[in-house]
Amino acid sequence: MSWLSVSFATDAAHAEALSDALLALGALSVGVEDADAGTERETPQFGEPGSAQSPLWAHSRVTALFDPNADIPLIAAAAAGEAGLEATPPYDILEVAEQDWVRLTQSQFEPIRINGRLWIVPSWHRAPDPDAINLALDPGLAFGTGSHPTTRLCLNWLCSHIQAGASVLDYGCGSGILAIAAAKLGAGSVVGVDIDENALAAAAGNAERNGTKLQLFHSGIPLDMQFDIVVANILTNPLCVLAPLLAERTRQGGLIALSGILSSQVSQVQEAYRPAFELVAHADKEGWSLLEGVRQ
Repeated sequence: MSWLSVSFATDAAHAEALSDALLALGALSVGVEDADAGTERETPQFGEPGSAQSPLWAHSRVTALFDPNADIPLIAAAAAGEAGLEATPPYDILEVAEQDWVRLTQSQFEPIRINGRLWIVPSWHRAPDPDAINLALDPGLAFGTGSHPTTRLCLNWLCSHIQAGASVLDYGCGSGILAIAAAKLGAGSVVGVDIDENALAAAAGNAERNGTKLQLFHSGIPLDMQFDIVVANILTNPLCVLAPLLAERTRQGGLIALSGILSSQVSQVQEAYRPAFELVAHADKEGWSLLEGVRQ
């Protein structure tokens, strides 16, 4: 069986309304992309809590997937009317063949070498280096598979700083990847905190799969513990808001590592954590930074 992928050219003012209309008219899925992606006019977007909402792209591409028997011209005209467009926007139709989507998805995720000591290995692969520390982790709903630069920055930092028996807090633990790595690197006790119940469930499952013991808490539950090491890979605005809390949870002389920070945002985070920490840039990767500091 095949499917019909229909891509519409539109603008920022109508992209969301057109998407909603297509879904209401039977689209199986809808996505919005930058129509100028891959050109000099491409417009990156970085949205995070606490930031002003960025408008969609001036030149947007709305792509919808339909059953092969769908009447695309009729649907396109109706969706344009629902979206408030004066005319049906130009569109392209591409036939998408049925595929083994599980195998296709798995083929996109290979083992990731973090360094000579640490690998991340999906469950359908053999570990390339059985003698290394191998984290068994599959892509899921929670952030943290090792592919993002900030995750790799944090994992490398943990490899250099975990001491045997250290207590570790992973704040915003997502999939649990950093907490699990800390445990496998020799930490004595590891706590993971997240605002998302799905993330906590994913972290619990991943910890069990890796044979590690984590204490997992929702961020709404107050913590009264202090830790030798605090790591948080979130985003700049939440990190700034969390500065007093993370400072309080780091013992005097303890270490903190923060990522999810664009290189242009480093000074903002440094200022938020003074005077508890004098944060310095430990490493940068693909436009992202990791800051580290010692609790004063």
